Amino acid sequence: MMPSGPRGEYSFPDVANGNHRLTVTLQGFATATRDITVSGSNVEVPPISLALANLSDTIVVSASKTDTALIDAPATLSLVTSETLASTPAQNYGDLLRSLPGVNVIQLSARDVNVTNRQGTSTLSNSQLVLLDDRSIYLDFFGLVLWDFMPANMSDIKQIEVIRGPASAVWGANALTGVVNVITKTPRQTPGTTVSLSGGFFDRDAGSTAGKGVGKLFGANATVAQAPNAVWSYRVSAGYFNSDPLPRPTGRIPLIQDPRDPTQTVGGGAYPADGSGSPGTAFQNAGTSQPKFDARVDQEIKGGRITYQGGVAGTSGIIHTGIGPFDIEKGSTMGYAKVNYRKDALKVNVFTNLTSAKAPNLLLTDPVTRQPLQLNFSTQTYDLEVGDAFRAGSRQVFTVGGNARRNNFDITIAPNAENRTELGAYGQDEIFFDKVHLTIGGRVDKFGNLADPVFSPRLAAVFKPANNHSVRVSYNRAFRSPSVINNYLDIAIFNPVDLSALAPLLGPLAPLVAQPFPLVVHAVGSRLPIGGTPQKELTEESVTAYEVAYTGSPNGRTTLGVAFYVNDTDDNINFVQLPNNLDPYTAANPPPGWPLPAAIIGLLAQRGIFLPRTAFTYLNLGPVREKGVELSVDQRVNSNVTAFANYSWQAKPTVIDAPNPYPSQELALPPTNRFNAGFNFDTDRLLGSAVVNYSDKAFWSDVLSSQYHGFTDAYTLVNGSLGVKFPTRKVTALLKVNNIFNKDIQQHVFGDIIKRSVVGELRIQY
Repeated sequence: MMPSGPRGEYSFPDVANGNHRLTVTLQGFATATRDITVSGSNVEVPPISLALANLSDTIVVSASKTDTALIDAPATLSLVTSETLASTPAQNYGDLLRSLPGVNVIQLSARDVNVTNRQGTSTLSNSQLVLLDDRSIYLDFFGLVLWDFMPANMSDIKQIEVIRGPASAVWGANALTGVVNVITKTPRQTPGTTVSLSGGFFDRDAGSTAGKGVGKLFGANATVAQAPNAVWSYRVSAGYFNSDPLPRPTGRIPLIQDPRDPTQTVGGGAYPADGSGSPGTAFQNAGTSQPKFDARVDQEIKGGRITYQGGVAGTSGIIHTGIGPFDIEKGSTMGYAKVNYRKDALKVNVFTNLTSAKAPNLLLTDPVTRQPLQLNFSTQTYDLEVGDAFRAGSRQVFTVGGNARRNNFDITIAPNAENRTELGAYGQDEIFFDKVHLTIGGRVDKFGNLADPVFSPRLAAVFKPANNHSVRVSYNRAFRSPSVINNYLDIAIFNPVDLSALAPLLGPLAPLVAQPFPLVVHAVGSRLPIGGTPQKELTEESVTAYEVAYTGSPNGRTTLGVAFYVNDTDDNINFVQLPNNLDPYTAANPPPGWPLPAAIIGLLAQRGIFLPRTAFTYLNLGPVREKGVELSVDQRVNSNVTAFANYSWQAKPTVIDAPNPYPSQELALPPTNRFNAGFNFDTDRLLGSAVVNYSDKAFWSDVLSSQYHGFTDAYTLVNGSLGVKFPTRKVTALLKVNNIFNKDIQQHVFGDIIKRSVVGELRIQY
């Protein structure tokens, strides 16, 4: 590092003659650039004054795949900056993203986190596209994100950009409710070695682990980054995280009047005990183990850069689904390889994701093997993307691009799954007037499992009455293609059926119905017939979004945000229970192990009582409208301190009149009100933060049957951190405390209980 002169000036010897651009960056200040002309062997650069950073001036890339100031972006974005990451008390990405407006986050187990924008989230949330340096980590076969495959070392991250709203016009399928794009630093931005060691405990005096002592968690990460010359630079990272299981809730879910249909009740089911029980009645909760390794090499070449990158991440632990919890076993991994070329706006990106996992279900038993229902999957994704942007005159910028993707699948619960090819192309025209910035664009995608191409348009007008204020009006559409599981799920499960009401009719056979009969039923995807009759083809689910938003900075230190949105969701793909009489067992074809004379099945049918063979399938459900308001303020107090507060109001979803109306019993009700506030500070000797997250009660209807549906209580989560930098500034010790007041917080009706956790972290840089 070259020292500055007494007035802050720098001297650069041996600079080649010609025109050069000097960029100066410093945490907490706005980036400054100067164009310098060199005509001699040395050049003296005068002092450069840096203004305090203004969030609205931050450059983002996710909105249009080109560099755009946040205030000019054609979509509503939130940012998590490197300053926040340096002091955050967050112990996973869910904790980190929960503080953003419009973002719904739930944690169900030590490793199971789900994130959705502007709608109720759920287990296996599948509407949010998640990217790591433009590489999708969304698993297309099921439509889920395993967040434990993200970087473990947050000091490697430059910023996290979150598009709050549909984004298929640029990013294609699966950006239905938004995009999370994690952007890492280049090796040249973080030279040196960083080692981070963490360890701590969390309270478990609740639910299934009451009185059993604290749980433990620990982690370690190391990063080495070097730039040996002007052409080559590299970064190697490795990490590991381990946590004991969280407490499981016990007792029964409250039996309540259904808030969507007052004539019905929901709840009443007993939580499966956390212990050793027979399949279908109990399961042993699990913690998580997450090793990671990543390597990156950058090659500077003729004004551009080629990046070579690869790595592997492992995971284990509980993942909750609509058919109960699966236990991802150790040895489950996602590996990837990536090559990226960039020169100015030109980008060529090739990557492959290779995912392999084994996960037995902890509640459901396979009727044939009498072993837990097994989810084993191996998927390969190969993707090629090309994009560029260029000017047309002085007022227009065109952005174009496209990608081709191949997905290969091998999945035990979808043995007939077909591999899939996906093609997409997009174009966008940005037109600049003195006070107005227009964006007109769209994307066409063709998926192998959809009969027709899908068009995703975008229209946005940004009005700028002043340089630091913008008002945006936008319209766009987004979609999600049916997943392989939606199309090809094929499982047989036990469904206990109480036949005791028949006892008076059976005479000496009455003892045979004293216990619930384990009826074998099937759950199938849309491509499999029901009762020998083909099902209607699933189409893509879509969101049509309308938004009015304001972003402004009245004084250079304060950034204000206001957004009002209306999202109309149509053809929502849901796992739906079928009428019992649609595909019933008959006297000629009784269920396996039927204990009574087969003729009784016919007598039951005459009374309108049917024993179904097919219980569930996936259907497109009719339109639903969701709307909300988001308010935010971000304050740069000084170069060391930032603060924020935001509020989100989300209306109860309303069913839109249609020939195929959305069934009320399938609706989930997101929290109506959410509030977040906090601050971060980073001085020469101290750093830290404090964050408060409040979420209203929410209603969940996405796990098993209606007896497991119900509300979660409103909660307030208070987190904080405090760190000390030792005099050399190469060692930092940080204490992080989540849920400081040790409340019993359950974020999903079937999820684990979150109690206070205390973690110490030691960071060493050299």
